[in-house]
Amino acid sequence: MTAAGGDGEVLFEFQRVGSYLRVTAIDAKTGVEVTVAGPATGSQELLKRTAINKLRFVQNKNADNGGAPGGPGKPAPKGRGGLY
Repeated sequence: MTAAGGDGEVLFEFQRVGSYLRVTAIDAKTGVEVTVAGPATGSQELLKRTAINKLRFVQNKNADNGGAPGGPGKPAPKGRGGLY
């Protein structure tokens, strides 16, 4: 299923998993993909809007960080391990 808005085409995939519905939204131009889930008995339109909002949030966040999830000039996340 597709939806064309002012920001371009968004592709949707709906997948029922048990008692919930998983919705994947993909920006057709950039390939950025996000997934949201909600009750399978709920509104598909609400899940689509939620997925679009999450997609726009991720795209704006990536744009603010120079297009990369970590972004240029940002320190690496603290954690265990590394390259030796």
